Amino acid sequence: MGRRLIHPAPSHRQAFRSRPGSAAALVFNKLFFPSSDPLVGTLLAFLTYAVGFAARPLGGIVFGHYGDKIGRKKLLVFSLLLMGGATFAMGLLPTHATIGVGAPILLTVLRLVQGFALGGEWGGAILIVSEHGGDKRRGFWASWPQAGAPGGNLLATGVLALLAAVQSDEAFLAWGWRIPFLLSGVLVVIGLWIRISVEESPVFLEAQRKAADEAARAAGATKGAVVEVKEAAPVVQVFRKSWREVLVAIGTRFGENVSYYILTAFVLVYVTVHLELPKSDALNAVLIGSAVHFVTIPLWGALSDRLGRRPVTQIGAIGMVGWAFAFFALLDTESFPVIAVAVTVGLLFHGAMYGPQAAFISEMFDTKVRYSGASMGSQLASIIGGALAPLIAVELLKDYDSSVPVSIYLSAAALVTVVTVWIAKETRGRDLSKDGLVGSVPAPAVNGGADPAKGSPASRTGSDAKDSARLGG
Repeated sequence: MGRRLIHPAPSHRQAFRSRPGSAAALVFNKLFFPSSDPLVGTLLAFLTYAVGFAARPLGGIVFGHYGDKIGRKKLLVFSLLLMGGATFAMGLLPTHATIGVGAPILLTVLRLVQGFALGGEWGGAILIVSEHGGDKRRGFWASWPQAGAPGGNLLATGVLALLAAVQSDEAFLAWGWRIPFLLSGVLVVIGLWIRISVEESPVFLEAQRKAADEAARAAGATKGAVVEVKEAAPVVQVFRKSWREVLVAIGTRFGENVSYYILTAFVLVYVTVHLELPKSDALNAVLIGSAVHFVTIPLWGALSDRLGRRPVTQIGAIGMVGWAFAFFALLDTESFPVIAVAVTVGLLFHGAMYGPQAAFISEMFDTKVRYSGASMGSQLASIIGGALAPLIAVELLKDYDSSVPVSIYLSAAALVTVVTVWIAKETRGRDLSKDGLVGSVPAPAVNGGADPAKGSPASRTGSDAKDSARLGG
């Protein structure tokens, strides 16, 4: 007999443990879309969550432009205030019962603000770390901002678990759900103090100094005449000269992005609606997986410092191609320990893609356009990957009443990353203060054969081709 695809009313003792995307499916549908039938309410809540992704590329363009012009630190501080302000304001939102249709409209506006801020936040965070550390351990240090995703899940779970111990379901739906959003104000203050204390990227400052020296020499060559050197906006330079790197960044993130939202958001719908198991089984499985995920992401980043960004990313991508089918087969056992193993192993493969990613994408672009390039590549991938993944998965499950189409979708997404990384150029050890990949350290040879880090000839384009010509390669 086919499973029922309906959405039961959420209990806060279960729903409170969810990530933001999960909250969209399990809480916001009840508070902001109560007039919809259960499934439509779930899809609308997911759509509201996905709307935030639409603003990310715009945020990447704006923050990338000024981050490449005036510095990484200033933009990081501004993005934190913007993101934190929108999140805090969510805790003050009136619900549908209070103001009607205005409630979901205000929620959507705040999601757009969050998406805009996050569009510039990710690029700035990974660059301020990547450009501060040395070349040899960049993968390890740059992976720590990546660990913030599972770390945030664990922190939110702790706060909400405390609420569960002292509140009834009615109290939670009345006002308790606001507490985590309002507490984010404390994190904003702490984060602001940390970011103000961090020095500006030395790589960026060095690039500015070189640009000033070149301008001074140009002025001297013209006997003191004013020389105005006009450069195209960083985002224009990215798409004009580094569009291949943008495509590589998109492909690298695509499988990782899709798999994350399948493993941590869609799994809640599958386990609770399709399998009709308690939400606590899915939420606790994601909690366990997130704990392992948090610990192992920096380890994968460190491994990429030894083996290279490409080999470690391929471990995760190739593993996900196969695990996409094993994952749902294990969920179908309806055994909580097996479900926890399924999610945890899936997040281990995801971590192998995610851990080296910050360093990998940072090393693809030159300093003058690095903020713009990294932001655009990552955020465009978020739109076609993470924003649509839960919606596509829910629709596939609804239409086919089977996990096989979802497995095929997840496997195909991971395969995109496999192919992309296979043709990409290895970047491990690049000297970020220099243009091109002259300072790259190739990954170890495999079985005494050709260096796998070199990639295919087709991937050696742009600045890499110029470097090869100079070196006789």
